[in-house]
Amino acid sequence: MRMKLDPIRPSPSLEPAFQPEGRPALQPHEYERGGTAKLLTLFRPITGQIRAKGVVSVTNAVLHPWLKEQLSAVLAEIEQEHPAATLPPEAERPQYAQWETWLGHPPCTPKPPLRIVLVLDNLAGHRSYELVQWFFEHGVMPLYTPVGGSWLNMAESVQRIIVPRALAGQHPTDAQQIIDWLEQTVDGWNTNPTPFVWNGKRRRRREQARLRRLGGSGAAIRVCNPIAS
Repeated sequence: MRMKLDPIRPSPSLEPAFQPEGRPALQPHEYERGGTAKLLTLFRPITGQIRAKGVVSVTNAVLHPWLKEQLSAVLAEIEQEHPAATLPPEAERPQYAQWETWLGHPPCTPKPPLRIVLVLDNLAGHRSYELVQWFFEHGVMPLYTPVGGSWLNMAESVQRIIVPRALAGQHPTDAQQIIDWLEQTVDGWNTNPTPFVWNGKRRRRREQARLRRLGGSGAAIRVCNPIAS
């Protein structure tokens, strides 16, 4: 199982800021900055399910307990469906279910079966010894990528869906109101979640449009060889 974590994206309190040139977005005259709300987001792309919690700050004391709680719930579901006692030996498991594939070498110490590959950015709080040790002890492989890395974009993409649905056209009066709306929107999303996949229909449409612009049809060549003189 692969999951994506993006715990630090602040949730804006305004409508989307894409406006015609020369016509900037305006705020109500009574607007006052009332704090910042953030959405802890744990996202499983293959199912589209979101585990999220709104907070006003993302310290380790807030993030770590929440993340462990959510991962423990996911691990319990996996154990119920695929008990560890029924799994084959490490060497006989699929390549991406082996620790060596992700570590780059055999584990130095015995570890439980690999259950989750958790993709998250490389903030210092995500790499604390206590948290990483907990990951390994529970069969979770942390995979760190730069902020804005391609895998994390999936978590950010789903946030770009959730945030406008929750806040567009609204004028919240405080951070707690934003948090309530975000969490309600996540609950609504999870009643009928949309899986995220690489190379989906939208990407293929964009590629076809690009080829039409370049060559006038879908039969455009990909490599242009020079004409001999």
